[in-house]
This record gives sequence, structure tokens and C-alpha cells, in this order.
Amino acid sequence: MANRPSFDHRIARASELVAAYPASAQVLNFYIAIARYQKALYGFIQQAQKSSGHRPSAIDYRPFADSLDTALLLPRFAGFLNVVKDNAPRPLASIAEQRVADSAGCETLLRNFWQRSESENLPDADAFFARAFLQPYAEFVAERTPAPAQTGNTATCPICESEPVVGVLREENLGAKRSFICSLCSYEWDFLRAMCPGCGEDRSDALATFVAEEFHHVRVEACDTCKVYMKTVDLTRNGLAIPVVDELATLPLTLWAEEHGYTKLQPNLMAV
Repeated sequence: MANRPSFDHRIARASELVAAYPASAQVLNFYIAIARYQKALYGFIQQAQKSSGHRPSAIDYRPFADSLDTALLLPRFAGFLNVVKDNAPRPLASIAEQRVADSAGCETLLRNFWQRSESENLPDADAFFARAFLQPYAEFVAERTPAPAQTGNTATCPICESEPVVGVLREENLGAKRSFICSLCSYEWDFLRAMCPGCGEDRSDALATFVAEEFHHVRVEACDTCKVYMKTVDLTRNGLAIPVVDELATLPLTLWAEEHGYTKLQPNLMAV
């Protein structure tokens, strides 16, 4: 697995892209506020694990789905919701404010999302709250989980079974190999370059690619069989890119895909 960019690197890259792509500034600035909270939460989780004296906890020796420590995380959820309330667009901010007063419902939300129980039926706002809040903990768990054996081409994360949020192209043997980054735990795994992660389509005439001039290192990769698409960040064209951040900045590519009838395999952290 490639090294995961630190939260500091993600925040710095997002700040650079605000200046480069003003049309995406609102999304990127909101992401920066969320990423700053995620950085603080990740540090809190690290410190809590150290303070435990490495006694066995929910993180240790359990399958990913059973590793959620709500006793550790739930007291921090209201603080996260307040960050959303202070920085999100008004409709989402209002929902976050309502959620602050519902502690019992919050625990159910986080647990169901983590265990993928009814997570597909969650309202968009609740799915965003759960994913953005739990992501630092998921990354912490994934870093301590033994790397899974690569068996075939799995379109879902081998660690937590979530969908990939973005593809990555890296130079390898005079060419470029493709990998995916998980939308929850940020684990990265290899995937065939010419195959649709939505339906497994591998006929070249059914796989479409679109690149816009202003985003020369990011492409839309779409499937005309299942009408699913995802974006791929080409690090051979821009080695400074951070895929999960650069993907956020390319809103015109999202609009192009939607106008052509494609549906995103997995919305990004900002739900676009």
C-alpha cells in the first residue's frame, strides 16, 4: 500500500487548489475545516491508544467491522457536528445542529454505518456525518490491520469492504498501473487498468475516458454498460497531486459525467 498522505499534507494541498480552482473554493474550504478536525481526532485516537498502555482494545485482534470503539469516539461527535454547523452550507449546517441533541441516535448512526448495517439507506447528510467523522478512526484501524492477500481484482476495499473513492495511476515498468483508494479507511489496492469496478466490463469500446484541459492530470473513467464512473488521478502527469484532494477540485468533470448520464461509483467525502 502506498504511503497515506498526512492530514497536514491534505490540508496544504487543498489550500493550494483553492487558489488554482476558484470555482471549487467553497467545497475545498469546507473540506479544509473537516480535515483539520480529522487531524485533531486522529491525534486524540493515537494518544488514547498510547495511554491505554497497549492493553487489548476494540482495535486489537478483531475484524474491522467489530473494531468500533463508540465509548472512545461518541463524546467527540458533538464537536465534529459543531464544526459542520459552523462551516457547511446552510442546509447541512441546520441538520448538524439538530443532530447535536440526539446522542442516542448518533451512536446508532455511527455503529450502523461502521458495520454497513442499513448504511445504503441513510440520508445523504447522515452518511456524510458518519463517513467524515469515522474516517480518522478507520485509517487508524487500517494501519494496524495486516495487509490482506491480493486475490483477484476486488472492486471493494480488502480491509473494510467500502467502495473506492478515486483511482490512481502510478508509473511502473515504463507504463502506469492503476490502484484504488478506499472511501472510508484510505487503504490503497491494485486494480486492473482496463476494467470497470462497477460491473467488471473490460471491452475497450464500452469504457469511456474524458479529460478536460484545465485538469490535465485527472480523468473521468466511465462505463457505458453500467453507466458508472469514477475519477482517476494520474500521478505520472502531476506528482504533487494528492488524489483524494485533487478529486474534490474537479467539479466540472463531475458535471460532465452527470450530463452524459453517468453515476458516480462512490461520492467523495464532500458527497459530490
